[in-house]
Amino acid sequence: MGRAAATAGGGGGARRWLPWLGLCFWAAGTAAARGTDNGEALPESIPSAPGTLPHFIEEPDDAYIIKSNPIALRCKARPAMQIFFKCNGEWVHQNEHVSEETLDESSGLKVREVFINVTRQQVEDFHGPEDYWCQCVAWSHLGTSKSRKASVRIAYLRKNFEQDPQGREVPIEGMIVLHCRPPEGVPAAEVEWLKNEEPIDSEQDENIDTRADHNLIIRQARLSDSGNYTCMAANIVAKRRSLSATVVVYVNGGWSSWTEWSACNVRCGRGWQKRSRTCTNPAPLNGGAFCEGMSVQKITCTSLCPVDGSWEVWSEWSVCSPECEHLRIRECTAPPPRNGGKFCEGLSQESENCTDGLCILDKKPLHEIKPQSIENASDIALYSGLGAAVVAVAVLVIGVTLYRRSQSDYGVDVIDSSALTGGFQTFNFKTVRQGNSLLLNSAMQPDLTVSRTYSGPICLQDPLDKELMTESSLFNPLSDIKVKVQSSFMVSLGVSERAEYHGKNHSRTFPHGNNHSFSTMHPRNKMPYIQNLSSLPTRTELRTTGVFGHLGGRLVMPNTGVSLLIPHGAIPEENSWEIYMSINQGEPSLQSDGSEVLLSPEVTCGPPDMIVTTPFALTIPHCADVSSEHWNIHLKKRTQQGKWEEVMSVEDESTSCYCLLDPFACHVLLDSFGTYALTGEPITDCAVKQLKVAVFGCMSCNSLDYNLRVYCVDNTPCAFQEVVSDESHQGGQLLEEPKLLHFKGNTFSLQISVLDIPPFLWRIKPFTACQEVPFSRVWCSNRQPLHCAFSLERYTPTTTQLSCKICIRQLKGHEQILQVQTSILESERETITFFAQEDSTFPAQTGPKAFKIPYSIRQRICATFDTPNAKGKDWQMLAQKNSINRNLSYFATQSSPSAVILNLWEARHQHDGDLDSLACALEEIGRTHMKLSNISESQLDEADFNYSRQNGL
Repeated sequence: MGRAAATAGGGGGARRWLPWLGLCFWAAGTAAARGTDNGEALPESIPSAPGTLPHFIEEPDDAYIIKSNPIALRCKARPAMQIFFKCNGEWVHQNEHVSEETLDESSGLKVREVFINVTRQQVEDFHGPEDYWCQCVAWSHLGTSKSRKASVRIAYLRKNFEQDPQGREVPIEGMIVLHCRPPEGVPAAEVEWLKNEEPIDSEQDENIDTRADHNLIIRQARLSDSGNYTCMAANIVAKRRSLSATVVVYVNGGWSSWTEWSACNVRCGRGWQKRSRTCTNPAPLNGGAFCEGMSVQKITCTSLCPVDGSWEVWSEWSVCSPECEHLRIRECTAPPPRNGGKFCEGLSQESENCTDGLCILDKKPLHEIKPQSIENASDIALYSGLGAAVVAVAVLVIGVTLYRRSQSDYGVDVIDSSALTGGFQTFNFKTVRQGNSLLLNSAMQPDLTVSRTYSGPICLQDPLDKELMTESSLFNPLSDIKVKVQSSFMVSLGVSERAEYHGKNHSRTFPHGNNHSFSTMHPRNKMPYIQNLSSLPTRTELRTTGVFGHLGGRLVMPNTGVSLLIPHGAIPEENSWEIYMSINQGEPSLQSDGSEVLLSPEVTCGPPDMIVTTPFALTIPHCADVSSEHWNIHLKKRTQQGKWEEVMSVEDESTSCYCLLDPFACHVLLDSFGTYALTGEPITDCAVKQLKVAVFGCMSCNSLDYNLRVYCVDNTPCAFQEVVSDESHQGGQLLEEPKLLHFKGNTFSLQISVLDIPPFLWRIKPFTACQEVPFSRVWCSNRQPLHCAFSLERYTPTTTQLSCKICIRQLKGHEQILQVQTSILESERETITFFAQEDSTFPAQTGPKAFKIPYSIRQRICATFDTPNAKGKDWQMLAQKNSINRNLSYFATQSSPSAVILNLWEARHQHDGDLDSLACALEEIGRTHMKLSNISESQLDEADFNYSRQNGL
């Protein structure tokens, strides 16, 4: 049938022919259509009843192609003769349609449903200004209807987020905003937030909002809001996770209220009182800032001095009473005791017979008593008087004799009589072995095979050595001239190997079973000591003991810096004590409060019931960088109940004990044994603890692995010794000389990292190259030794050398670099000693060999300086010249201030034996004395020359 025939029919109707569809649609008049010349039959689906335009019951929906799976588009309409899809303006071929026809029972109209499949390839091949789209076109006898356009898109979701959430550190009650821009995707991804892998429900928590453009908003941060946050994006294709963001809600520290002002630290006069506060309101959390400002305030105060009472003069005698006595009284009002002063000692009234013996006895006059009784009484009185006179004369003679002898022996000026060198003479002797301590120049190496004679000054231990005494005894007084002390003589005093001591030495000791020694000991002194010694713990302590008598001595704990000096005469004659000293290596029993830090080991010395007549010196190492501006350092003692109480502050003025703080140790003068420790309270953030950092290495079970262990411990020898002991049990080797790190109390953490590892020989295992230690763990590191382990692996067994750097630094603080250059093979490794050789000496030294100053010279110094001098040359000047400038009232209470000062000097110089410093101090005092005496310079030079020539200089 041609197109002309299709368009030339009559009846007023026109029709359109769609050959590829196989349909002919009439544009008007069904009657004309029925009577056409060509006799074409209409489609049977055309209803005979009057019709309507097609109405779509179901229209195609937008769809997404997932991966390579095609999607189906559906369309349903009534009444409809045909339904076809048009995609992107072009008709879809009939063969690609699948149609179904049903009858709507309610209306009697036919319902047609059609669907087509759209593939991924079709969508990808389409290129147009808009998305791939399809719509339905439905025909009825009255016309056509079109459905909505349905777009078809390929679904996807990119892998990378356009913006990952970033971690935040926010103060408490601050606002937190975490931004998240999900990956690009079709359809657009939905966003969900996770906290610590748990979904966040913003509807359950009004403080959290997740609706604002995928962002997470926490209006007021709480401590519970700290955690790891993750943004989850998902659509019909896939799910994606963002990087986790760590949120830390920190709390800045706040000061508590000030405590009440303490009592004035002195009982009398001008002192100070303090108050404190702690950074606990609130305490800093999660890296929050420590409180700014001072934790301790001090102000001056003045205490009223106690006034002891004093007696008034006696009153007149009262009238004689019937009992033949009269009385007199006095009052304690000149002055009366005030401010806690002592009441007057003695009697407030006296009575005596007022009749010179003529009183009535048994109601009879005395002259009526029998004459024989009177004669006997007279004889007794006569003999008593004669005996008293003889005793008085004997006491007077003995006193004069002792006074003259004391003036002859001790009334000599050390400086003016050169007493320090009086015990040194020039002798000729033969050396018989190398390193003789009696040589003037110990560096001189004598020939061991040939006897050689040396001439020079030697050190006499004591004038009691009769074999070495010369005619010019040390105790002979010399003329009043100024003597310049030569340092070479003082150096000869400090040699470690001394001549044999021939003086008196008590060999009887307690508790070693000598019966004579036990006879001089009170029974109460014996059992408490034995019981106390047996109860000492053995696993957690370093301990040493020694037996000491009247000559005193020194007890040293090797390699710990702890020592005990027992002065000469501190233990009574004929007595000996076994004295022990120990260091607690376990968990400290002193639990610090607030910001207080333990700065030293806990040192115990005993027995506790031992009584000394002269203060002993205890040396305790510490790790504080000493500065009164930044630290308050206290000496504490443990009571018998196990509690700790403060003995004194280092800056206090006290007469009970004395503390001398050196850069690395504290020397304490005490009169009672017990357990002591040093604590410090930082005043400012600039307070510094000295840490010793060291690196040890050892092979692991795997022959290719090598472990590095970096230690940071308090800079006390005993703390490092504990590390050395642990490493020796583990087979560790010290790889580099330990170094000091100054760790500030500024709340910043410590960072330890391994650097410069040879890239093709070694590798470090992941996540171990850098480690960070919190501030509180380092600041209180006296609990347990702090160490970080690093695991290295060599690529081949032929690699035997290791070279790297260990960096230890405090954030915003000091930094140290440990250079490791070692062989992992023990046979090729250079040995690094743990401790100096001088720390390995025998722990107990008794008698004169324990002291640097010979006893005879010490006696002369004390005899000179203990006596007040009008020229100011007394023990106070001796203390000043030896850098002892504070708390001099302590020495004033001692029976011999100079002896106690020299004991302190011995404790400070136990390792170096620096007698030059003592000689220089005495020389300066002598120079001051000569200046006051107006001695001419020519006389001084002549005296120096004569002294040097006399002593072989």
